[in-house]
Amino acid sequence: MRRTLTQQQHRLDRLLAALERVDLLIVDELGYLSFSRAGAELLFQVFADRYERGSVLITSNLPFGEWGTIFQGERMTAALLDRLTHRCHIYEMNGESYRFRESMKSKADKATKPKK
Repeated sequence: MRRTLTQQQHRLDRLLAALERVDLLIVDELGYLSFSRAGAELLFQVFADRYERGSVLITSNLPFGEWGTIFQGERMTAALLDRLTHRCHIYEMNGESYRFRESMKSKADKATKPKK
């Protein structure tokens, strides 16, 4: 059964209200999946609504210069980055991936382990 537009809007309003009550919103791997224009606008709305009212932690493998591909436009990206980078801490980590290192270590351990 398809939801009506009113039902979808009510559900979205409830989700946005719930997100407003969260002390820390964590968005992991921003840019890993692409968004439709509507999805990008909705995420922009979430971030903009939290501006100076709630904490946000974002992880991404993309440099800021490539965020235009996430938010499908330079204007929306510039407005978002203006809000996100105001009064923030940016930690840039360019080291080896922990998951990759552990995966390689696990494979090496299996290769050296004697077979029964």
